[in-house]
Amino acid sequence: MSNTSHEAPRTPAVLVASVHDVRHFSNLLRGVNFVDVATVIITSGGLTVFVEESSLVAAAAYVPAHIFDEFTYSPPIKSPSASPTPPDASQAEEATVLEFPLRVFIDSLSIFSTGSAPSVSEGRAQNRRWVREREPGGDDDVPRGRIDAYFGAGAGKTVGMRLSYAGEGHPLSLLIAEGSAEPDAKFEVTTYVAESQPDIAFDIEQTVLQLILKSSWLRDALSEIDPSCEKLTLIGSPPPAQGSPARRPRAAAAPPVFRIHAEGAFGSTEMDYPNDREVLETIHCTEQVSFSYRVAHIARAQRALQSSSKTSLRISSDGTMNMQFLVPSPLARGGTSEAFISFRFLPLDDVE
Repeated sequence: MSNTSHEAPRTPAVLVASVHDVRHFSNLLRGVNFVDVATVIITSGGLTVFVEESSLVAAAAYVPAHIFDEFTYSPPIKSPSASPTPPDASQAEEATVLEFPLRVFIDSLSIFSTGSAPSVSEGRAQNRRWVREREPGGDDDVPRGRIDAYFGAGAGKTVGMRLSYAGEGHPLSLLIAEGSAEPDAKFEVTTYVAESQPDIAFDIEQTVLQLILKSSWLRDALSEIDPSCEKLTLIGSPPPAQGSPARRPRAAAAPPVFRIHAEGAFGSTEMDYPNDREVLETIHCTEQVSFSYRVAHIARAQRALQSSSKTSLRISSDGTMNMQFLVPSPLARGGTSEAFISFRFLPLDDVE
């Protein structure tokens, strides 16, 4: 008589993701690292990490699945009682939402201090508060051994990561390796049930000002703001109609279509942007607009701005501002992709 044991099928992990160089993943998370706890939404398309501060500033880092060497998402299986009807293949995929301590997670990723991901621009050395010096990464031997099965091989000595999440009530499990035959460190980061997703509403249909420019232009302008400044005013003007004859004297300069005005205890600073595609790639302004924001709030975006190549700025009719930063990220099999970080700010009139 044979004795056959029947084991219950093992439930797959909700998420398994690995990458051979953790710097770019860490860099995206650092772009929104200004609060202790973040909300993450997991789908087969990647991770979306949300943070919010006092309902005045909200930010999200969008991490696409293809920047990882491996990314497998298995939505939790609901019990039959919770889903009496069979699932419809046409229905949208169910996302997994949870909260986790963001700063603890980033500190775990940085255990071997690999440095920041390479930035798209070195910036200017004299920038006082918006631009930081780059930190060089390692460039030693290619990692060898069984750890390559987790993280893949990459050029130079890099720090790899394997992230897994078993489901509600379980921690985020991290394996961190620095070019060795076995994982060098293991962390378990506590997770919490998400209560609500932070959000500041932005009605794209009510956009009154939209522009796209190289991030370096905006970085350089903001770096000139005196540290004593507390208020930043953004002023937009409709560009002149295309093909219309100039009616102003030839010596008169064209009015700026976009102006940044900063005020502080020791004076004010103004920076003008002309209607020039070498400066502003895109500019749409339907009416004269002027909205003010706290410099301390805008400063929350400094790391995301530093890591990005382009910036999209939109302001709605109620003054809510949406800034999106395009962050180049390398693909696991070569080439580059584009992740982005988004910020939303309420104007001063709404908070005073």
